[in-house]
Amino acid sequence: MKYIMALDQGTTSCRTIIFDASGQAVSSAQKEFGQIYPKPGWVEHDPMAIWSTQIGVAQEAMLKAGLSYRDIAAIGVTNQRETTVAWDRKTGEPVCNAIVWQCRRTSDYADKLAARGMAGFFRERTGLTIDAYFSATKIKWILDNIPGARALALHGDLAFGTVETWLIWKMTKGRLHISDYSNASRTMLFNIHRLEWDEEILRELDIPAGMLPAPVPSSCEFGATDPDVFGGPIPICGAAGDQQAALFGHACFDAGEAKNTYGTGCFMLMNTGGAPVDSVSGLLTTIAWGAGGKVDYALEGSVFVAGAAIQWLRDEMRLIDDSAESEAIAASVADTCGVYLVPAFVGLGAPYWDQRARGTITGITRGAGRKHIVRAALEAIAYQTHDLISAMERDSGISIKSLKVDGGASVNGFLMQFQSDITGVTVRRPACVETTALGAAYLAGLAAGYWPDMQAIARNWRLDAEFSPDMDEGCRRGLLDGWKEAVAAASGSAAGRQGAR
Repeated sequence: MKYIMALDQGTTSCRTIIFDASGQAVSSAQKEFGQIYPKPGWVEHDPMAIWSTQIGVAQEAMLKAGLSYRDIAAIGVTNQRETTVAWDRKTGEPVCNAIVWQCRRTSDYADKLAARGMAGFFRERTGLTIDAYFSATKIKWILDNIPGARALALHGDLAFGTVETWLIWKMTKGRLHISDYSNASRTMLFNIHRLEWDEEILRELDIPAGMLPAPVPSSCEFGATDPDVFGGPIPICGAAGDQQAALFGHACFDAGEAKNTYGTGCFMLMNTGGAPVDSVSGLLTTIAWGAGGKVDYALEGSVFVAGAAIQWLRDEMRLIDDSAESEAIAASVADTCGVYLVPAFVGLGAPYWDQRARGTITGITRGAGRKHIVRAALEAIAYQTHDLISAMERDSGISIKSLKVDGGASVNGFLMQFQSDITGVTVRRPACVETTALGAAYLAGLAAGYWPDMQAIARNWRLDAEFSPDMDEGCRRGLLDGWKEAVAAASGSAAGRQGAR
């Protein structure tokens, strides 16, 4: 029997999970790596630490299961998106630390681009809004600020990659310098219609094309690892950014199928099929994956604070001792007693994109207490997801009937039921919640012939729990009206008016 190995490189840790043909994990290993904060708002990683940690857990997972390279049919890679690595092609050494997706050092430059009226130009070609979140401004910062970087780039000796590019380059000892379509689409440099780096954008940002990886489908036989890495060559056949990999892992293969990942924040993606859908509702248009000879697109919405609100209740407010107890506390009261919590601790993400919004609690009366605030924090996660679903339905014209979920907070039964009630959508939680790694494995296994087709992959999906809407429509509308009022109170313009008084 052979297996598929998924390398899951995240923002704070590296994992490897080895899957069998039924999509079950047979072995795994995980290890955290260091975070670097050189200045306020700056976030960096050591690329060599990422490499050594990721390859270490891969070897550990194989050792745990007693497997050798001969037992692995293919490797799939999934990764934190937008994080930017630049290295010297000749030495293989990074020219600086990786600039992490969370880093805001290029915000001023992004604002200047937007102020020049460039937003429509970038959105039309890349599907993205101009923001320091994406790789493009990070690359420009490296070229403009790291001594010798631009000279290396002009001589063709500087390589750029998102993390999957870096890992594949290292695993093949420099033979492969590639980026899959899904990761390329998160750089703000990639024309998602023509599936190529956009020459006009590269000229605008003064980024030499020679430093960019070759764009490739997400499910494809890229090449094999160098024999020294695992004791022998293993085919590398899949790669995708973490959120797109999760969408694939959920088998959301048809237009209108959607998933939501409940973590520190929330990332919701909806498959829109073979054509990109332009958003007028504050969402991003992105490539879901390239597989089976075609490209699927997706709409994406990001909620900045979801599970982080529960951590705030625990660590800062001391209203709970453990995140897990929030479920029982929320269920112990009939409602929030009119309380709404808007967790705009770092502004509001999609569909509002209000960076000046601030966290707000509204509706507090003498009868409101600890339990109501805890429940309001959980309900806020569901309200924000409702806003994303509404935006996606408006943009796509597709009615979302069910939502597949994963992530830490998806185990909270109260939250999942309230999510279903407030959206009017059936919520489906899978038996295997490791959907990000599983998606990378499926992409690799599909290209390697391990799974014959996407239908075989879809048959692997197993339901753990299903939550169906069970709320009176009048009650639902009333709760949503109250949420809209609370968001208005938290908005940047409201905060500004308060400060002026």
